Amino acid sequence: MKRCIELARLGAGSVAPNPMVGCVIVYQGKIIGEGFHQKYGEAHAEVNAIDAVTRSGLLKESTLYVSLEPCAHHGLTPPCSDLIVEKQIPRVVIGTTDPFSEVAGKGIEKLRKAGIDVEVGFLENECRELNKRFFTFHEKKRPYVVLKWAQTLDGFIDIDRNRENFGEPTWITGDLALRLVHQIRSEEGAILVGTNTAEKDNPSLTLRHWAGENPVRALIDRNLRLSSALNLFDGFSKTLVFNAKKNDLTNNTEWIKIDFEQEITPQILTNLYHRKILSLIVEGGKQLLEGFIRQNLWDEAHVFTGNKFFYGGISAPKIPAHVNHCGELLDNDRLTVFINRRQSTIL
Repeated sequence: MKRCIELARLGAGSVAPNPMVGCVIVYQGKIIGEGFHQKYGEAHAEVNAIDAVTRSGLLKESTLYVSLEPCAHHGLTPPCSDLIVEKQIPRVVIGTTDPFSEVAGKGIEKLRKAGIDVEVGFLENECRELNKRFFTFHEKKRPYVVLKWAQTLDGFIDIDRNRENFGEPTWITGDLALRLVHQIRSEEGAILVGTNTAEKDNPSLTLRHWAGENPVRALIDRNLRLSSALNLFDGFSKTLVFNAKKNDLTNNTEWIKIDFEQEITPQILTNLYHRKILSLIVEGGKQLLEGFIRQNLWDEAHVFTGNKFFYGGISAPKIPAHVNHCGELLDNDRLTVFINRRQSTIL
Protein backbone atom coordinates (compact mmCIF):
# COMPACT_ATOMS: atom_id res chain seq x y z
CA MET A 1 0.00 0.00 0.00
CA LYS A 2 2.93 2.34 0.67
CA ARG A 3 4.06 1.72 -2.90
CA CYS A 4 0.53 2.49 -4.12
CA ILE A 5 0.70 5.86 -2.38
CA GLU A 6 4.16 6.57 -3.85
CA LEU A 7 2.88 5.82 -7.34
CA ALA A 8 -0.30 7.85 -6.86
CA ARG A 9 1.68 11.00 -6.04
CA LEU A 10 3.19 10.89 -9.53
CA GLY A 11 -0.18 12.06 -10.84
CA ALA A 12 -0.17 15.29 -8.80
CA GLY A 13 -1.25 18.27 -10.87
CA SER A 14 -2.46 16.14 -13.80
CA VAL A 15 -5.55 14.19 -12.70
CA ALA A 16 -7.91 16.69 -11.00
CA PRO A 17 -10.85 16.66 -10.54
CA ASN A 18 -10.13 12.94 -10.26
CA PRO A 19 -8.18 11.63 -7.26
CA MET A 20 -4.56 10.46 -7.34
CA VAL A 21 -4.54 6.65 -7.27
CA GLY A 22 -1.80 4.04 -7.31
CA CYS A 23 -2.12 0.30 -7.84
CA VAL A 24 0.23 -2.67 -7.33
CA ILE A 25 -0.34 -6.31 -8.31
CA VAL A 26 1.49 -8.99 -6.31
CA TYR A 27 2.04 -12.65 -7.16
CA GLN A 28 3.66 -14.92 -4.56
CA GLY A 29 5.16 -11.99 -2.69
CA LYS A 30 6.56 -10.22 -5.77
CA ILE A 31 5.25 -7.17 -7.63
CA ILE A 32 4.39 -8.18 -11.20
CA GLY A 33 2.60 -5.01 -12.24
CA GLU A 34 2.07 -1.47 -11.06
CA GLY A 35 0.50 1.72 -12.33
CA PHE A 36 -1.04 5.04 -11.41
CA HIS A 37 -3.66 7.42 -12.78
CA GLN A 38 -1.52 9.62 -15.00
CA LYS A 39 -3.90 12.12 -16.55
CA TYR A 40 -7.56 13.14 -16.23
CA GLY A 41 -9.68 11.36 -18.82
CA GLU A 42 -7.14 8.61 -19.37
CA ALA A 43 -6.74 5.10 -17.95
CA HIS A 44 -7.06 4.63 -14.19
CA ALA A 45 -4.40 3.11 -11.96
CA GLU A 46 -5.89 -0.39 -11.97
CA VAL A 47 -5.95 -0.52 -15.78
CA ASN A 48 -2.33 0.60 -16.04
CA ALA A 49 -1.23 -1.93 -13.41
CA ILE A 50 -3.08 -4.81 -15.08
CA ASP A 51 -1.68 -3.82 -18.49
CA ALA A 52 1.83 -3.85 -17.00
CA VAL A 53 1.57 -7.57 -16.12
CA THR A 54 3.40 -9.45 -18.85
CA ARG A 55 2.02 -12.90 -17.94
CA SER A 56 -1.70 -12.20 -17.67
CA GLY A 57 -2.43 -15.74 -16.54
CA LEU A 58 -0.86 -14.92 -13.17
CA LEU A 59 -3.65 -12.44 -12.43
CA LYS A 60 -5.93 -15.32 -11.40
CA GLU A 61 -3.56 -16.08 -8.52
CA SER A 62 -2.59 -12.51 -7.55
CA THR A 63 -3.57 -9.79 -5.10
CA LEU A 64 -4.36 -6.30 -6.34
CA TYR A 65 -3.54 -3.44 -3.97
CA VAL A 66 -5.07 -0.03 -4.68
CA SER A 67 -5.06 3.19 -2.64
CA LEU A 68 -8.70 4.08 -3.43
CA GLU A 69 -11.79 2.00 -4.05
CA PRO A 70 -12.07 0.93 -7.73
CA CYS A 71 -14.74 2.85 -9.61
CA ALA A 72 -18.05 1.17 -10.42
CA HIS A 73 -19.54 3.65 -12.91
CA HIS A 74 -19.04 4.64 -16.53
CA GLY A 75 -17.34 8.04 -16.62
CA LEU A 76 -14.71 8.98 -19.18
CA THR A 77 -13.40 5.43 -18.79
CA PRO A 78 -15.10 2.07 -18.09
CA PRO A 79 -15.50 0.82 -14.50
CA CYS A 80 -12.27 -0.57 -13.02
CA SER A 81 -14.25 -2.97 -10.84
CA ASP A 82 -15.61 -4.64 -14.00
CA LEU A 83 -12.06 -5.13 -15.33
CA ILE A 84 -10.92 -6.69 -12.04
CA VAL A 85 -13.85 -9.11 -12.16
CA GLU A 86 -13.16 -9.88 -15.83
CA LYS A 87 -9.52 -10.71 -15.08
CA GLN A 88 -10.62 -12.98 -12.21
CA ILE A 89 -8.24 -11.43 -9.69
CA PRO A 90 -9.14 -13.33 -6.48
CA ARG A 91 -8.10 -10.78 -3.81
CA VAL A 92 -8.22 -6.98 -3.63
CA VAL A 93 -6.82 -4.81 -0.83
CA ILE A 94 -8.13 -1.22 -0.75
CA GLY A 95 -6.71 1.74 1.15
CA THR A 96 -9.95 3.63 1.58
CA THR A 97 -13.44 3.92 0.17
CA ASP A 98 -14.26 6.55 -2.46
CA PRO A 99 -16.46 9.45 -1.22
CA PHE A 100 -17.76 10.22 -4.73
CA SER A 101 -21.48 9.40 -4.78
CA GLU A 102 -21.19 7.41 -8.02
CA VAL A 103 -18.77 5.05 -6.29
CA ALA A 104 -19.06 5.24 -2.46
CA GLY A 105 -18.98 1.53 -1.70
CA LYS A 106 -20.48 0.37 -5.01
CA GLY A 107 -17.11 -0.77 -6.33
CA ILE A 108 -16.49 -2.86 -3.22
CA GLU A 109 -19.98 -4.32 -3.41
CA LYS A 110 -19.52 -5.30 -7.06
CA LEU A 111 -16.22 -7.06 -6.32
CA ARG A 112 -17.63 -8.97 -3.36
CA LYS A 113 -20.70 -10.05 -5.32
CA ALA A 114 -18.32 -11.54 -7.88
CA GLY A 115 -16.75 -13.66 -5.13
CA ILE A 116 -13.58 -11.62 -4.76
CA ASP A 117 -11.97 -11.42 -1.32
CA VAL A 118 -11.95 -7.68 -0.54
CA GLU A 119 -10.19 -6.04 2.41
CA VAL A 120 -10.61 -2.32 3.09
CA GLY A 121 -8.85 0.18 5.35
CA PHE A 122 -5.11 -0.42 4.97
CA LEU A 123 -3.15 2.79 5.68
CA GLU A 124 -6.53 4.49 5.46
CA ASN A 125 -5.47 7.82 6.96
CA GLU A 126 -2.43 7.97 4.69
CA CYS A 127 -4.64 7.27 1.68
CA ARG A 128 -7.11 9.97 2.73
CA GLU A 129 -4.27 12.43 3.34
CA LEU A 130 -3.00 11.73 -0.17
CA ASN A 131 -6.34 12.90 -1.59
CA LYS A 132 -7.33 15.45 1.06
CA ARG A 133 -8.51 17.83 -1.68
CA PHE A 134 -10.72 15.16 -3.23
CA PHE A 135 -12.19 14.09 0.12
CA THR A 136 -12.83 17.68 1.24
CA PHE A 137 -14.52 18.45 -2.08
CA HIS A 138 -16.92 15.51 -1.88
CA GLU A 139 -17.52 15.40 1.87
CA LYS A 140 -17.70 19.15 2.61
CA LYS A 141 -19.02 20.27 -0.81
CA ARG A 142 -16.33 22.92 -1.21
CA PRO A 143 -12.74 23.18 -2.44
CA TYR A 144 -9.80 22.47 -0.17
CA VAL A 145 -8.58 25.91 0.94
CA VAL A 146 -4.90 26.84 1.32
CA LEU A 147 -4.10 30.29 2.71
CA LYS A 148 -0.74 31.78 1.81
CA TRP A 149 1.13 34.92 2.80
CA ALA A 150 4.63 36.22 3.47
CA GLN A 151 5.47 38.20 6.58
CA THR A 152 8.49 39.88 8.12
CA LEU A 153 10.24 38.86 11.31
CA ASP A 154 8.31 41.58 13.12
CA GLY A 155 4.96 40.33 11.77
CA PHE A 156 4.04 42.62 8.85
CA ILE A 157 2.84 41.58 5.37
CA ASP A 158 3.25 44.99 3.73
CA ILE A 159 4.34 48.56 4.31
CA ASP A 160 1.79 51.36 4.24
CA ARG A 161 1.86 52.18 0.53
CA ASN A 162 0.62 55.15 -1.46
CA ARG A 163 -0.25 54.98 -5.17
CA GLU A 164 3.33 55.74 -6.21
CA ASN A 165 4.28 52.34 -4.75
CA PHE A 166 1.55 50.42 -6.59
CA GLY A 167 2.28 47.97 -9.42
CA GLU A 168 4.82 45.59 -7.85
CA PRO A 169 4.68 43.39 -4.73
CA THR A 170 6.63 44.35 -1.64
CA TRP A 171 9.14 41.49 -1.68
CA ILE A 172 9.73 39.87 1.69
CA THR A 173 11.21 36.48 0.80
CA GLY A 174 13.84 35.23 -1.65
CA ASP A 175 14.09 33.18 -4.84
CA LEU A 176 13.78 29.73 -3.26
CA ALA A 177 10.54 30.71 -1.53
CA LEU A 178 9.26 32.18 -4.80
CA ARG A 179 9.85 28.91 -6.63
CA LEU A 180 8.09 26.98 -3.88
CA VAL A 181 5.08 29.31 -4.10
CA HIS A 182 4.82 28.55 -7.81
CA GLN A 183 5.11 24.82 -7.11
CA ILE A 184 2.24 25.13 -4.62
CA ARG A 185 0.20 27.02 -7.22
CA SER A 186 0.76 24.18 -9.70
CA GLU A 187 -0.99 21.75 -7.32
CA GLU A 188 -4.15 23.82 -6.77
CA GLY A 189 -7.19 24.32 -8.98
CA ALA A 190 -7.71 28.05 -8.46
CA ILE A 191 -6.02 31.07 -6.90
CA LEU A 192 -7.84 34.01 -5.31
CA VAL A 193 -6.88 37.62 -4.55
CA GLY A 194 -8.84 40.67 -3.44
CA THR A 195 -9.22 44.09 -5.01
CA ASN A 196 -6.42 45.76 -3.05
CA THR A 197 -3.88 43.05 -3.83
CA ALA A 198 -4.75 43.18 -7.54
CA GLU A 199 -4.32 46.95 -7.57
CA LYS A 200 -1.24 47.24 -5.38
CA ASP A 201 0.78 44.26 -6.65
CA ASN A 202 -0.57 43.82 -10.22
CA PRO A 203 0.05 40.04 -9.99
CA SER A 204 -0.19 37.61 -12.91
CA LEU A 205 -1.03 34.59 -10.69
CA THR A 206 0.50 32.22 -13.25
CA LEU A 207 3.30 29.64 -13.15
CA ARG A 208 6.52 31.30 -14.25
CA HIS A 209 8.97 29.52 -11.96
CA TRP A 210 7.54 25.97 -12.06
CA ALA A 211 6.21 23.59 -14.69
CA GLY A 212 2.52 22.76 -14.76
CA GLU A 213 -0.90 24.10 -15.64
CA ASN A 214 -1.92 27.57 -14.48
CA PRO A 215 -4.64 27.56 -11.83
CA VAL A 216 -7.91 29.34 -12.57
CA ARG A 217 -7.44 32.95 -11.47
CA ALA A 218 -10.17 34.36 -9.22
CA LEU A 219 -10.53 38.00 -8.24
CA ILE A 220 -12.86 40.01 -6.01
CA ASP A 221 -13.79 43.39 -7.51
CA ARG A 222 -17.07 44.45 -5.94
CA ASN A 223 -17.68 47.64 -7.92
CA LEU A 224 -15.62 46.79 -11.02
CA ARG A 225 -13.19 49.61 -10.35
CA LEU A 226 -10.01 47.81 -11.35
CA SER A 227 -8.20 48.81 -14.54
CA SER A 228 -8.51 46.48 -17.52
CA ALA A 229 -4.77 47.04 -18.05
CA LEU A 230 -3.90 44.87 -15.02
CA ASN A 231 -2.15 41.56 -15.67
CA LEU A 232 -5.17 39.63 -14.40
CA PHE A 233 -7.14 40.81 -17.45
CA ASP A 234 -4.53 39.76 -20.03
CA GLY A 235 -6.58 36.71 -21.11
CA PHE A 236 -3.58 34.44 -20.58
CA SER A 237 -5.52 32.03 -18.38
CA LYS A 238 -9.11 31.57 -17.21
CA THR A 239 -10.09 34.39 -14.84
CA LEU A 240 -13.21 34.72 -12.65
CA VAL A 241 -14.22 38.17 -11.36
CA PHE A 242 -16.61 38.07 -8.39
CA ASN A 243 -18.52 41.35 -8.28
CA ALA A 244 -21.80 43.03 -7.32
CA LYS A 245 -22.70 44.38 -10.78
CA LYS A 246 -22.97 41.84 -13.57
CA ASN A 247 -22.68 38.40 -15.08
CA ASP A 248 -20.69 38.43 -18.30
CA LEU A 249 -18.14 36.49 -20.33
CA THR A 250 -15.47 37.95 -22.60
CA ASN A 251 -12.78 35.71 -24.04
CA ASN A 252 -11.06 34.09 -21.04
CA THR A 253 -12.58 36.36 -18.37
CA GLU A 254 -15.90 35.70 -16.66
CA TRP A 255 -17.70 38.15 -14.38
CA ILE A 256 -19.83 36.51 -11.67
CA LYS A 257 -22.36 38.50 -9.67
CA ILE A 258 -22.63 37.65 -5.96
CA ASP A 259 -24.42 39.23 -3.00
CA PHE A 260 -22.02 41.44 -1.06
CA GLU A 261 -24.68 42.05 1.61
CA GLN A 262 -24.04 38.45 2.66
CA GLU A 263 -20.77 36.71 3.52
CA ILE A 264 -18.93 36.38 0.22
CA THR A 265 -16.52 33.58 1.18
CA PRO A 266 -19.15 30.76 1.15
CA GLN A 267 -20.57 32.10 -2.13
CA ILE A 268 -17.16 31.97 -3.80
CA LEU A 269 -16.47 28.46 -2.51
CA THR A 270 -19.88 27.25 -3.69
CA ASN A 271 -19.30 28.68 -7.15
CA LEU A 272 -15.92 26.98 -7.40
CA TYR A 273 -17.43 23.72 -6.15
CA HIS A 274 -20.01 23.75 -8.95
CA ARG A 275 -17.15 24.30 -11.40
CA LYS A 276 -15.52 21.10 -10.07
CA ILE A 277 -12.50 22.99 -8.77
CA LEU A 278 -11.09 20.81 -6.00
CA SER A 279 -8.78 23.30 -4.32
CA LEU A 280 -8.16 27.00 -3.85
CA ILE A 281 -5.07 28.92 -2.76
CA VAL A 282 -5.83 32.33 -1.27
CA GLU A 283 -3.04 34.86 -1.81
CA GLY A 284 -5.04 37.96 -0.97
CA GLY A 285 -4.36 40.69 1.57
CA LYS A 286 -5.11 40.73 5.26
CA GLN A 287 -8.85 41.41 4.96
CA LEU A 288 -9.49 38.52 2.57
CA LEU A 289 -7.31 36.07 4.49
CA GLU A 290 -8.91 36.96 7.82
CA GLY A 291 -12.35 36.44 6.30
CA PHE A 292 -11.50 32.79 5.62
CA ILE A 293 -9.95 32.39 9.07
CA ARG A 294 -12.88 34.05 10.87
CA GLN A 295 -15.40 31.75 9.20
CA ASN A 296 -13.16 28.68 9.69
CA LEU A 297 -13.28 27.99 5.96
CA TRP A 298 -9.65 26.98 5.49
CA ASP A 299 -7.64 23.77 5.68
CA GLU A 300 -3.98 24.81 5.52
CA ALA A 301 -2.03 28.05 5.88
CA HIS A 302 1.43 28.43 4.34
CA VAL A 303 3.21 31.31 6.08
CA PHE A 304 6.55 32.40 4.66
CA THR A 305 8.68 34.46 7.06
CA GLY A 306 11.43 36.50 5.45
CA ASN A 307 14.62 37.72 7.06
CA LYS A 308 13.41 41.34 7.13
CA PHE A 309 11.92 43.95 9.45
CA PHE A 310 9.40 46.58 8.35
CA TYR A 311 9.01 48.21 11.79
CA GLY A 312 5.44 49.12 10.85
CA GLY A 313 2.79 48.66 8.18
CA ILE A 314 0.02 46.09 7.69
CA SER A 315 0.17 43.36 10.32
CA ALA A 316 -0.09 39.69 9.33
CA PRO A 317 -3.25 37.64 9.96
CA LYS A 318 -3.39 35.63 13.18
CA ILE A 319 -3.70 31.85 13.10
CA PRO A 320 -5.91 30.31 15.84
CA ALA A 321 -4.07 28.43 18.55
CA HIS A 322 -5.72 25.04 17.96
CA VAL A 323 -3.88 24.16 14.74
CA ASN A 324 -0.92 21.86 14.19
CA HIS A 325 2.12 23.19 12.38
CA CYS A 326 5.52 22.28 10.99
CA GLY A 327 8.29 24.31 9.41
CA GLU A 328 11.28 24.23 7.08
CA LEU A 329 14.10 26.60 6.19
CA LEU A 330 14.38 28.08 2.69
CA ASP A 331 17.77 29.79 2.54
CA ASN A 332 17.25 32.86 4.76
CA ASP A 333 13.46 32.39 4.90
CA ARG A 334 11.21 30.00 6.80
CA LEU A 335 8.00 28.28 5.74
CA THR A 336 5.52 27.28 8.44
CA VAL A 337 2.55 25.13 7.42
CA PHE A 338 -0.47 25.24 9.71
CA ILE A 339 -3.09 22.46 9.52
CA ASN A 340 -6.66 23.24 10.57
CA ARG A 341 -7.54 20.00 12.33
CA ARG A 342 -11.09 21.21 12.95
CA GLN A 343 -11.66 20.88 9.20
CA SER A 344 -9.51 17.78 8.63
CA THR A 345 -10.89 14.86 6.63
CA ILE A 346 -8.41 12.49 8.28
CA LEU A 347 -10.22 9.92 10.42
